[in-house]
Amino acid sequence: MAWETVIGLEAHVQLKTLTKLFCRCPNGSGGEPNTRICPVCAGMPGALPTMNRQAAQLALRAGLALGCKISPYSAFSRKSYFYPDLPGGYQTSQWDPPICSGGRLEFSSGSETRVARIHRIHLENDAGKCLHEGTGTSLVDLNRAGTPLIEIVTEPDLRSPEEAAEFMRQLRRLLVYLGVTDGNMEEGSLRCDVNLSLRPLGETSYGTRTEVKNLNSFTAILKAARHEQERHRETLEAGGKLAQETRHYDLEKNLTRELRSKEDAPDYRYFPCPNLPPLILSQEEIADAAAALPELPEQRRGRFEGLGLNSEEASLLTASAELADYFEASLRLHPEPKRLASLILGTLLPECARRNLAWSVFSPDRLAHTARMVDDGKVSLGVAKDLLPDLLDSPLEVEALAASKGLLQLSDTQALEEAARRAVAENPAEADAYRGGKKKLLAFFVGQVMKATKGAGNPALINQLLQKHLEG
Repeated sequence: MAWETVIGLEAHVQLKTLTKLFCRCPNGSGGEPNTRICPVCAGMPGALPTMNRQAAQLALRAGLALGCKISPYSAFSRKSYFYPDLPGGYQTSQWDPPICSGGRLEFSSGSETRVARIHRIHLENDAGKCLHEGTGTSLVDLNRAGTPLIEIVTEPDLRSPEEAAEFMRQLRRLLVYLGVTDGNMEEGSLRCDVNLSLRPLGETSYGTRTEVKNLNSFTAILKAARHEQERHRETLEAGGKLAQETRHYDLEKNLTRELRSKEDAPDYRYFPCPNLPPLILSQEEIADAAAALPELPEQRRGRFEGLGLNSEEASLLTASAELADYFEASLRLHPEPKRLASLILGTLLPECARRNLAWSVFSPDRLAHTARMVDDGKVSLGVAKDLLPDLLDSPLEVEALAASKGLLQLSDTQALEEAARRAVAENPAEADAYRGGKKKLLAFFVGQVMKATKGAGNPALINQLLQKHLEG
């Protein structure tokens, strides 16, 4: 039997705020266990929460970028369930209405453009973290408890594990670009639950779904969804029945195992939070947030491709708003996008990553000056790339640094013409073969001239002069 896979996602996104959602404790990972807590985020009886307005503004930004309808009125409820690392025995979460609803995200799946609809986006606080020791003892660290989250829930519009992973890549890219989250999946800043079911091809009703919790990498999303897809298929084709349940994925063993039966909304016993007033957004505040949205990455990528960059270069340069701004600042100083993209992506970013430096230490004007020296023929691209690590440590510009190392490119026509003439005269067999049609031998002669000039010759001028001597 032919089966259709149906997938919906729940993305849990830690917001890039200074403090937690309902208290003034610092937001962020790290620190000694239980040192970033107070009575509010530790769930102590009688402690009163206060809403973090910055979190609401980031949720609003995400919703607007995804084309959602923004609710001027939204409210918090208590979502009751028990986890050892959930202080108080409930999570404070928006239920009805959420801050955002509707919306969509376009993404590419192979050569096809797909759209996944957004069902809702709501604010909630995160739980703590259980630390499992090798002795069989578990400890609880509440530093993460109270971290502001948005949960982005899609409609069941995805039809393969590959689509699920690609959707999450594009969602992460957008949210990092907007400054909504740092997107660090390894540290748990972005986690995903995969809800998957199978149905006979052509059917419209949904099959029994299972939820795989807390997947924190694109590889885990892809492999867990593939595993569940195959497990569902094997069970159904053997005549078995699937249980609606929540499962955990073990990446090392590449399998899922049951955690508990899957809850529905009534199981959580939602009721309005008595300690928090409704979240009210004025029409002016919503309009200001919409006006403040930057050019979105897909729009910017298309504009960069219009400058002559390929899709990969444009995608990499729009991975963050800061990097795209840096590229455009350099472009205003030296309007050669391909040269600047080559220096940024091929040398600057890898070298800074290797040395754990922020690429912004190399200012746009220094990058533009370096590119201009290459395009003016004063240094070769290879020399510029070789010198860039030294430029990160030196106040000298590329021209002065190349001169100090004897690496300035030779553009003296008379000297290069003599080197080209000599290369042709000293290699008559290769010259005859070139004239006989073996045009690839031009590279051999370029190598001879570069050797004679110790790599300092201008390649474009060398090519021109060699062709004159070989074909004249």
